[in-house]
Amino acid sequence: MAAWRDVARAALRAQVPPDALDWLEGDAPAPLLAAPDVADAPARDDAPRVPKALLELAPALLCHREPQRLGLLYRLLWRATHGEPALLSNPADADVRRAQAWVQAVRRDAHKMKAFVRFRAVPGDDNAFIAWFEPEHRIVDRVAPFFARRFAGMRWAILTPYRSAHWDGAALAFGDGAVRADAPPDDAREDLWRTYYAHIFNPARLNPRMMRQEMPVKYWKHLPEAQLLPGLVREAGVRVREMAEREHQAPRRRLAGQPAIDPTPAPVDPRTAAAPTLQALRDAARSCRACPLWEPATQVVFGEGPAHARIVLVGEQPGDTEDLTGRPFTGPAGQLLDRALAELGIDRAQLYLTNAVKHFRFEQRGKRRLHRNPEAGHVQACRPWLARELALLQPEVVVCLGATAALALMGRGFRLMDERGRWHRLADGGRMLATVHPAWILRQQDDAAREAAYAGFVADLAALAGVASAPIAPRSAPETRPT
Repeated sequence: MAAWRDVARAALRAQVPPDALDWLEGDAPAPLLAAPDVADAPARDDAPRVPKALLELAPALLCHREPQRLGLLYRLLWRATHGEPALLSNPADADVRRAQAWVQAVRRDAHKMKAFVRFRAVPGDDNAFIAWFEPEHRIVDRVAPFFARRFAGMRWAILTPYRSAHWDGAALAFGDGAVRADAPPDDAREDLWRTYYAHIFNPARLNPRMMRQEMPVKYWKHLPEAQLLPGLVREAGVRVREMAEREHQAPRRRLAGQPAIDPTPAPVDPRTAAAPTLQALRDAARSCRACPLWEPATQVVFGEGPAHARIVLVGEQPGDTEDLTGRPFTGPAGQLLDRALAELGIDRAQLYLTNAVKHFRFEQRGKRRLHRNPEAGHVQACRPWLARELALLQPEVVVCLGATAALALMGRGFRLMDERGRWHRLADGGRMLATVHPAWILRQQDDAAREAAYAGFVADLAALAGVASAPIAPRSAPETRPT
């Protein structure tokens, strides 16, 4: 886009009409009767204002492989700046119709890349993956940021014949193209996936025409499950007849109003009791199925920080960013927390940060995942993990950020807004301080309200400023309180 814009701006300023330009791309050889470079043409006029709609169309159009796209885009620019400012709003125009068709092809190709890229583990390299893909158009730079956001917690590379993208866990880089042999062959995960796919394949809903429309045959070579499709399609008729002849079974349905989660306290999980270290506890939590939140979430988000931390911060649950990165307090709320800690001179690296609920609860709205507060049953299901974390850490101070965290530690009778900023004694003799969650500050309606809420938040956390440098105080005898 930047390269085309520079050339187009020079041509416009020199008042060079579209039919007087030859567009040479990359290393293409110059024509036999080469004309001078448009960059050397004298400027006759200032570059005019370009319609916003054209600037929004251009990046996708330039990703198309059709060589004529460069000239077409300049012709649209010339016409839009020479008497046709509303050109793109005319769908009957031949240039507009062709440009929109090419843009749609690029967007469709980008969608297919997001859907059909399959990563394979790199043998001998932990948490490293490579995928091979053959796009129709030059979309790697356009789509790679999606994978960087979606798979931020692993190192990966996407190889294509013309371009490669690499993510090292922190930065995205691009390189030259590759060949299919540069990507690893099938791995054990794909055998497991094929087994799962064969079991969930529903022959009664088979529609080969729609299947090929949504998953064109040219992409099948990228998909492990595609090897099963011919056999599954061939056997579909027999399986449908068997389904029709099978004896009817009444469906299992949850009664209206019945809670999805048992609100009674969860029993002590033997996996947490048997974990001798935080790392062992973190590994065990990955297989937790105590509540339904694990299924739509990307991964469990466990606590993070030194095992000798004197201060533990307990939040409510991970958000969208945390769900993708696998680390607590890395999203907007975490950035606000970092700002408050920096103002108080508290080093975050000396703290242990975790959440009362370890999986992200959300509601899907289009492409967005909107945060939803966890229910009491979710807190109860995660309580053994939090309890074991605190038992292994034995912190001097626990800070509850938000009502859910306070509920997990202090029970239902604790009123956050009445008790915030005050010291409380935990059952094991440690001290607890409760305050609001940083996300609550971000949800305030205006700047004045947010500033006031942030000032109160910092004032609550100010009580921690001397804890990290003070000598460790002996704990008093545990106190009991009804919950």
